[in-house]
Amino acid sequence: MNETGAEAEPTTVGAMLRWRVAASGSSEAFRYRDAAEEWVSIDWVETQRRVDVIAAALLALGLKTEERVTIVAGTRLEWVLADLAINCAGGATTTIYPNTTGDDFQHIIGDSGSVMVFAENAEQLAKLDAAPKVAAAVSHVILMDGEGDGDRVLSWADLIQRGEAKLAEDPGVVDDAIAAATPDQLATLIYTSGTTGRAKGVELLHSCWVYEGLTLRDMKIIPPGYVQYLWLPLSHVFGKALIATQMAIGFSSAVDGRVDKIVAGLGEVSPEFMCGAPRIFEKVRSAVMLASPRGAIKGRIARWAFSVGRDSREYRMAARPMPAAMRASYAIADKLVFSKLKAKMGGNVEFFVSGSAKLSEQVQAWFYSAGLLVVEGYGMTETSAISCFNVPQKPRFGTVGPALPGTEVRLAEDGEVLIKGPGVMRGYHNDPEHTAEVLIDGWFHTGDIGVFDADGYLSITDRKKDLMKTSSGKYVAPVKVETVIGATIPYVSQVVAVGDGRKYISALLTMDRDNLNKWAARKGLADLSYAELTQHPELRKTLERFIASANAKLERWETVKRFAVLPTELSVDDGGVTPNMKIRRKVVTDMYADVVDSLYDDEPGA
Repeated sequence: MNETGAEAEPTTVGAMLRWRVAASGSSEAFRYRDAAEEWVSIDWVETQRRVDVIAAALLALGLKTEERVTIVAGTRLEWVLADLAINCAGGATTTIYPNTTGDDFQHIIGDSGSVMVFAENAEQLAKLDAAPKVAAAVSHVILMDGEGDGDRVLSWADLIQRGEAKLAEDPGVVDDAIAAATPDQLATLIYTSGTTGRAKGVELLHSCWVYEGLTLRDMKIIPPGYVQYLWLPLSHVFGKALIATQMAIGFSSAVDGRVDKIVAGLGEVSPEFMCGAPRIFEKVRSAVMLASPRGAIKGRIARWAFSVGRDSREYRMAARPMPAAMRASYAIADKLVFSKLKAKMGGNVEFFVSGSAKLSEQVQAWFYSAGLLVVEGYGMTETSAISCFNVPQKPRFGTVGPALPGTEVRLAEDGEVLIKGPGVMRGYHNDPEHTAEVLIDGWFHTGDIGVFDADGYLSITDRKKDLMKTSSGKYVAPVKVETVIGATIPYVSQVVAVGDGRKYISALLTMDRDNLNKWAARKGLADLSYAELTQHPELRKTLERFIASANAKLERWETVKRFAVLPTELSVDDGGVTPNMKIRRKVVTDMYADVVDSLYDDEPGA
């Protein structure tokens, strides 16, 4: 039987979709909100039908093997369908975060050589048209929302009409394209967001995604009957890994990328799992903590409940029975506090998965106290997202787990994490020089520093190039400092540790607007602006108390001696963060060089 049959294991993305449909045709594949904000469900057969129509349309428009098609849109069902259709038609998906602008946007379109673009709306189309030379190489733009001109710019309805006409004329056109695809064919070209320098295009093959999906299936982490709440940016490599994993296992996904709809969506969908970046879990924890003022009865009950949860962790982690008194206390804590938190998450969550940045062990432990498990995975764009995974059945907090079966992970002499395996990229697009720097004898040099425990569980300690050295010769990992501060202070949105070559470590902070407004209301300062609040003496007193608490969790040479609150949050527009919200530390410290210097005014020569 050929690779599109039900019995043969698939070797390409398109074959994997056909294989899943043969196995689970009438089972739910996706849920999405319609125009009335009601959830609508489609099965795998309908998913394939929609994908085939789009793939046929792309072939009718002239898409050829390995030609790139860019998707610039938020997370929504059309994103998933477009991505699968591009691969089924033999093309390769290039992704752009919808908040990407200017030169970065144009660089990705131009460097990738994209011949078509799926744009969410007229705003994204305008970014393309702002660069006529780049736009000239794009033959067609498909709008997910809005009307086109029926020629170069097509509406979604125009695209569907062309696809249906192509299938009527040639019913086997998509099957033929899938059959012609090979495992070593380019499937995805994702540009690393680049905390330094120009973003590089990472070439990921069909074999990368098939490996990720089938390996996670074989690990039996997620049963086919589970529902995932899918909100994270599909422009990120983690999103594509989840699509591949869904096809390999057969679970369903409720898709809605609007961050402000997550809490409501969880309550409506009641999923078994959700993946996200650490900041989402930090915000949930902060919101719960701030909802229970210290002096109020509700606050005292919440703190008691979490103290019981904390004491119970070692028993539950080791699957040992709790002492009778503790078991009774935990049951009361669950009824009064934890059950309400779980209900807000839909009441059905088995676990959360955190990825894309380091998760605070403090945040992880807090959730576990409440009976909610958050586990970490580790990987990079260059390794197809998931190289290690801390499986929910055997979690070990503070680690990202062992390597996936089939992937090798080892440490270089300086502690750098090296990865070899089927998920590793082919190379950087149009960039053999940088490819040769990071791919040596098949080992990808991640630039991350890590350590293994006795059981092979990996912990990431920092980025190799980010390590700071104080004037006293002590090395400090800024990510550790930033993670501890972010997990300790519920009002903080972003943290940038500074101190390279200085006597001590300092920090630049920005405030979470919602939580800052709650603080201001309690202090009778609600009439002040965000900028005024950030510089208010009362806020400084509050932050000083939290900084002292954070310092208690750090080594003496890592402690933050001074800090400054910036008058505005760092953004993509000012260059302070990447499109996927990673902080560009050097850009920030250069931008606020005067603020940094003021934190060291009493140093000799300052």
